[in-house]
Amino acid sequence: MSLEHQLQAHGEDAMVALGRQFGHALSAGAQGATVFLQGDLGMGKTTFTRGVMRHFGHQGATKSPTYTLVEPYQFEQQKLHHFDLYRLGHPEELEYLGIRDYFDGYAINLIEWPDKGLGYLPQADVVLTIHPLDRGRKLTFVAKTSMGDAILDGLGQVQQ
Repeated sequence: MSLEHQLQAHGEDAMVALGRQFGHALSAGAQGATVFLQGDLGMGKTTFTRGVMRHFGHQGATKSPTYTLVEPYQFEQQKLHHFDLYRLGHPEELEYLGIRDYFDGYAINLIEWPDKGLGYLPQADVVLTIHPLDRGRKLTFVAKTSMGDAILDGLGQVQQ
């Protein structure tokens, strides 16, 4: 474990396209995956998530669930939860949300601002960190589990 994959995105369309590619890697046997999305405000975490969801067939708007904390999506073959914990006051609040019910082993969970939920979230399979890079973004994917290794291996194959 600990595969690392780095990519660059220059613009919103490129970030969505990378999200789609990551979605493809997730759909290849990553049922129940947990992905942490890290980066400062405005780095493109929600834009990347939009690309993942487009891979699974979502055509509507993808809003950041900043106030609701989680937005569930049900696709034909896959359940996905998009979390945004930015406004979480204390990690314990996740217990009131019923956080454990979301990690059922089947749904893919994409979590923005995971540091706000430390101690109440399961281990990530993949941690994506987004940094500014000139006029674009540098995306660093790090596998934390064997499932994460498989996801990043799949991402590498999509890239080729």
